[in-house]
Amino acid sequence: MSKITFFENLKNAMKFLIVSLLLNCTAKMNAQQTITVFDEVLFYDGYAETVDEPVPAGVFRLSNSCFTRKLTDEELALFGNKLTMNITIKAACDNYDRIGNANIALVPKGQESYNYGEVERVEIARYITPFMNKNIQPDEVPYTFDMDNVALLFQDPVILADYDIWIELELFGVPYAANQQVSGCAGRSDVFYGTLEFVTDVDSTFEYSNNFFLPLSFKYLLRDYTLDGTDVLGETVRTINFTLEEDLPNAKFFLITSNHGANSGGEEYIRRWHYIYLDDEEIFSYKPGGLSCEPFREYNTQPNGIYGSSPMTASQWASFSNWCPGDKIPIRVIELGDLSAGEHSFKIDVPDAVFNGDQGEFPMSVYLQGFSVTLDTNDFNSLDFSLTPNPVNNILNINVQDTDVDKVIVASVTGQTVFESSEPILDLSSLQSGIYIVKIQFTNNQTAVQKIVKN
Repeated sequence: MSKITFFENLKNAMKFLIVSLLLNCTAKMNAQQTITVFDEVLFYDGYAETVDEPVPAGVFRLSNSCFTRKLTDEELALFGNKLTMNITIKAACDNYDRIGNANIALVPKGQESYNYGEVERVEIARYITPFMNKNIQPDEVPYTFDMDNVALLFQDPVILADYDIWIELELFGVPYAANQQVSGCAGRSDVFYGTLEFVTDVDSTFEYSNNFFLPLSFKYLLRDYTLDGTDVLGETVRTINFTLEEDLPNAKFFLITSNHGANSGGEEYIRRWHYIYLDDEEIFSYKPGGLSCEPFREYNTQPNGIYGSSPMTASQWASFSNWCPGDKIPIRVIELGDLSAGEHSFKIDVPDAVFNGDQGEFPMSVYLQGFSVTLDTNDFNSLDFSLTPNPVNNILNINVQDTDVDKVIVASVTGQTVFESSEPILDLSSLQSGIYIVKIQFTNNQTAVQKIVKN
């Protein structure tokens, strides 16, 4: 990333600080805020020449499949430490499953616009459209992403001194099948409507600070049949080297992958093991999919998809489903612990991937982030309260006197809820090793928040 002068950095940082102080007073009186970035923008045929159609004020069409808008200083000042992103895709004239995503573009300060691909970009979410017919209800599908860690980027004075934050909404649609199969779509090139909003709030029980952020890959097309997509021909593998100037505590990889295409017998709905390495040591593995797609059947209103006429069992879906049309792609958070300064490497390997006819790819995005979490323990210091054992292997006990447990939420250090209960004994065997935040609401209306380590 390029740097501007010290005095320009100082001026911009002070400007942002002043705006933040003024506006956060209002924001925290009414903590939850909704920032609508795009409101039913209309995407067109991704293969066609870019259309010249009107767009809302402040919004730019980078291509038929990508819109962008800068977040204003006033909007940035509204963000708290809790953040949810809602995307809604509404049917126009594309009735197939397509991959879409949302990105942050880091645009040099004061630049009025930019061209697609000329600035640093970070994918923060990915989703899959259902097989939708615009004439059948429901004609839209919602996607919700919890991303407290992204709120840190919107408030990082180092980033904001150099860059404006632009948000991109992407969706590559194709209308050709719908032109023939969907009533009212003959001759049309519009494919989907897209809406994106941020909902932000303040949770005073903990605070994030000391943010570190390093983009590593943006939608790299991982594939085994070209050196543009792999380190070794015939293998589906990619290594990214990076350098840390200082020690990085609480480091994490944020990873998004989705297998697509590769003809019959290829990767689109086939589950393959993915292996992640840090400095050539395996640290994480996963097999995409495996969940039932039945909850998304209602959005698949065009009968040309994978659903068929009858519901399938969870085991039937798990035997083959890599993704579900109408679902979001997981954002995999890989806890790394403390990383020392120096040279490091990220590697992903999918040894059993198959690309029939040299087609298909695994778009892969990853970034590195680290930050501190400070807990406010005032709420539970007066309670005779403890969590045992800590560190915990599987079973965690909530020990408390003179009250009972009402609700328990276990969250990752990024704020994503990973476990909920109303019991004082928690079976955490399904959680990965790492650090978690346990928030407990007791029947006497007191709240406890404590950090635990899961072995």
